[in-house]
Amino acid sequence: MALLAVNDIKKDFGKTEVLKGISFGLEKGEVLAIIGSSGSGKTTLLRCLNFLELPDQGTITVDGKLLFDGSDEATLSDEAIRQNRLHFGLVFQNFNLFPQYNVLQNVTLAPTLLKKAPADQIDKQARRLLEKVGLSDKLESYPYQLSGGQQQRVAIARALALRPEVLCFDEPTSALDPELTGEVLRVIRGLKDKDTTMIVVTHEMDFARSVADKVIYMADGVIEEMGTPDEVFGAPKSEKTRSFLRGTEHLY
Repeated sequence: MALLAVNDIKKDFGKTEVLKGISFGLEKGEVLAIIGSSGSGKTTLLRCLNFLELPDQGTITVDGKLLFDGSDEATLSDEAIRQNRLHFGLVFQNFNLFPQYNVLQNVTLAPTLLKKAPADQIDKQARRLLEKVGLSDKLESYPYQLSGGQQQRVAIARALALRPEVLCFDEPTSALDPELTGEVLRVIRGLKDKDTTMIVVTHEMDFARSVADKVIYMADGVIEEMGTPDEVFGAPKSEKTRSFLRGTEHLY
């Protein structure tokens, strides 16, 4: 059974169809890279998975538990939405750290509010995660004192602190210059193991090709192509995919 099963997700904004029926599955420990041009629906898909938006149709299942069923007329309560979000972690493009809190506080805040564990355990786990992302020397620093790459690494540690089943990244390097991009991608690459399931929306083609187990190319709200990195990058079947990749050849 797939850890994550997404079936026929659709989402409209007014008269604009943004997602037109997205379906895919992920096994535990797999990394999925989602590529595509701006406006193809990638970010909206992540927002639906993280219940920042509710799909208009389709189902979302995590570890055998049905979290969302668009055919059910019952409206999800605010509490149900909050509980569903805990299955996913989301790292945003622009970090979204709390400026009034230091690095350690940014990572411990959500687990503390949710009473995930005793305070000393939450503190210990946060320190371990910050060491994992190479920031054990920045515990008392505030976001304004950090580079963009460091802020994004704090955001990754913060997402991991809630121990989500699926960790999602929405263009995690788009706000960074090339040098800082490399340090963030190294951290994400280092997270790959049999227990960490990730979805990475990215414009870094070389990263997607080398780290992902599956690649989805989205265009106009649909999955235009899906397969292994060798299949999608090495032998794309769709002309749209081939055209997109030709336009990104300077990136890898």
